[in-house]
Amino acid sequence: MDQSGGRGVAVVVEDDDLIREVIEVILQQAGFTVHPAATGAQGVALVKAHQPIVTTVDISLPDIDGFEVVRRVRTFSDTVIVMLTARVDEVDTLMGLESGADEYVTKPFRPRELRARIDALLRRSGHLAPAAGPAEEPEPAPDDSGRLEVDTVRRTVRLGGELVHLTRTEFVLLAALHDARGRPVPKGDLASLLWPDDHGYGGGVTEADRRTVEVHVANVRRKLGDNPTSPRFIHTVRGLGYRFENA
Repeated sequence: MDQSGGRGVAVVVEDDDLIREVIEVILQQAGFTVHPAATGAQGVALVKAHQPIVTTVDISLPDIDGFEVVRRVRTFSDTVIVMLTARVDEVDTLMGLESGADEYVTKPFRPRELRARIDALLRRSGHLAPAAGPAEEPEPAPDDSGRLEVDTVRRTVRLGGELVHLTRTEFVLLAALHDARGRPVPKGDLASLLWPDDHGYGGGVTEADRRTVEVHVANVRRKLGDNPTSPRFIHTVRGLGYRFENA
């Protein structure tokens, strides 16, 4: 299937014919032109050729696995990536998100659940301001060494004047904590921010959603060099969520 859509291009990397067709339909209904791939190598090639807005990647593929697909794609594309898998291991979730995926959905999934997740990712992606070229970005002040700067207009993060590369999801979470100005933000609120139920799909915040937030926050901490046992920026509030400080 390859129907013209007005929202851009999507790539589906899935070796199961039936599941691939279901995802194609979901994305077409969301307004995308869909390019399907049955192998990881084909999927990487399609992303490079078509520069999609959204890419779904199954973990278990007949050639390279989904983790390797995501790692290769991330060397040249910032497409929104949703990993789909029958695995439920926490280690697999962590590996998927650390390899560069924005979202992780387990099979079997309800079509409206996947649509809701994709819609949420698209809203975040659609709100991204155009990236400023290097010449347009302000030079860091000499005395900013070690300080974290979160620019919600350009959607950039600098640590000690150096750019920190975050995924869209990671930036949304960091910006939400930054904008709370020292107030604790519950994990459930962060999950609702990532996956709002604006369209009435009926999905509430689950424990898996909270765990996914934890994994994304752990990735942000790692990229900031922020030790969770002695944090400079993101502090854990036991039994609630997180609080941001910029010491």
